Amino acid sequence: AAAGGGGGSGAGGTGSGSAREGWLFKWTNYIKGYQRRWFVLSNGLLSYYRSKAEMRHTCRGTINLATANITVEDSCNFIISNGGAQTYHLKASSEVERQRWVTALELAKAKAVKMLEESDDSGDESVSQTDKTELQSTLRTLSSKVEDLSTCNDLIAKHGTALQRSLSELETLRLPAESTEKIKQVNERATLFRITSNAMINACRDFLLLAQTHSKKWQKSLQHERDQRIWLEETLEQLAKQHNHLERAFRGATVLPAAAPGTAGSAKGTGCSPSCSRARLSCCHIAVPKQWVCPVPPAQLMVPTAAKPRLLCSRSSLSILCPFSVSPCLVNFNEPLSMLQRLTEDLEYHELLDRAAKCENSLEQLCYVAAFTVSSYSTTVFRTSKPFNPLLGETFELDRLEENGYRSLCEQVSHHPPAAAHHADSKNGWTLRQEIKITSKFRGKYLSVMPLGTIHCVFHSSGNHYTWKKVTTTVHNIIVGKLWIDQVG
Repeated sequence: AAAGGGGGSGAGGTGSGSAREGWLFKWTNYIKGYQRRWFVLSNGLLSYYRSKAEMRHTCRGTINLATANITVEDSCNFIISNGGAQTYHLKASSEVERQRWVTALELAKAKAVKMLEESDDSGDESVSQTDKTELQSTLRTLSSKVEDLSTCNDLIAKHGTALQRSLSELETLRLPAESTEKIKQVNERATLFRITSNAMINACRDFLLLAQTHSKKWQKSLQHERDQRIWLEETLEQLAKQHNHLERAFRGATVLPAAAPGTAGSAKGTGCSPSCSRARLSCCHIAVPKQWVCPVPPAQLMVPTAAKPRLLCSRSSLSILCPFSVSPCLVNFNEPLSMLQRLTEDLEYHELLDRAAKCENSLEQLCYVAAFTVSSYSTTVFRTSKPFNPLLGETFELDRLEENGYRSLCEQVSHHPPAAAHHADSKNGWTLRQEIKITSKFRGKYLSVMPLGTIHCVFHSSGNHYTWKKVTTTVHNIIVGKLWIDQVG
């Protein structure tokens, strides 16, 4: 279909409230014009098919009403667009039919927006143990009520059948005319009661099936959460044991003394000096043959605590010097780069700005700038690690003035919250500056990182000034699975 789609109701739609389905005419192209399509509105999504039979296997297109705009053109035409590549130009068979569709679409859009807001709010809340207990109690109560409803359903059906049978037997008896008339009246009332009871019984049966289905889903979801919690507890316990074992192994590690002449001369250079740091011991493994290991008295196995140097710094200064991450991730998710260096990598495709500076047409210049804005995400497909947060006042300078005609300077200007400033100047006629502040939201299975700063680009010859912001980055499979990144914005 073309960028515009149109549709109108060749036949009246069915449905009530915000759920609806029916025929509409949808604009396809200038050759075929409006074509009859079957539209289905459900759960905030508007989908269309070439025919009603296609609903089982092929969907021709779907638009999310939560981010869509609905515009009425005239008595029969209206437009649905999400501001991107999806735009449906639709036509109804009459003004009344068009109004029904527009009303249903507006209601569905309002519900979809409300559900989206509630979903975002619920993602920030943590489920406490009290909430879990309350959920279990609610499930047990619902299960009990469902069983009571099933019993009442059976009793009503049983007594209704017995009452109808008794009245039928009374009609067959030989009674006076007056009694027969009263029995007929009672029989009519009983018939009316039976019809009403059957309707209520059918409604109760439907509710019973629905409640049982949802109860099973809730039980399954609750059991899944329990299994996940148990798995996480076991994993954390195993990690704690491994950490404790490594600490004991480190404390029990001995330092080989200087080799005596003629005894271990061939092992020169294989031992570690007493100044070896914990970091080097944790990342290196040195294999020492058995014949080179020297016996050490037990008194030399442990270093006295008093012999350790005392750090003359406060707790607040330690919090500034420690390389805390900009967003809360485990250390093994990081890459050995500073955030300042990663920020400078935005200039990898600086040639786009060089070409934009030479453009005389503002529209062509805007195209180059737009291409440059997305070029910084070229490596995020396979590069899922996160750089470390720099120290307060740390700088990173890149001077490519001779090779590429630009130079760049980044500085960490704030630590709580983390913020960095970046300035790049090119002799090819452009200046780029940006400030980056990051906020994040952890939602269990994924982590959303939202940059808050603004990027400015000024071209010297034309004086054009462009501004933009970085999009939201979502890292999926934080706990289990392969990490992958999605850019939204």
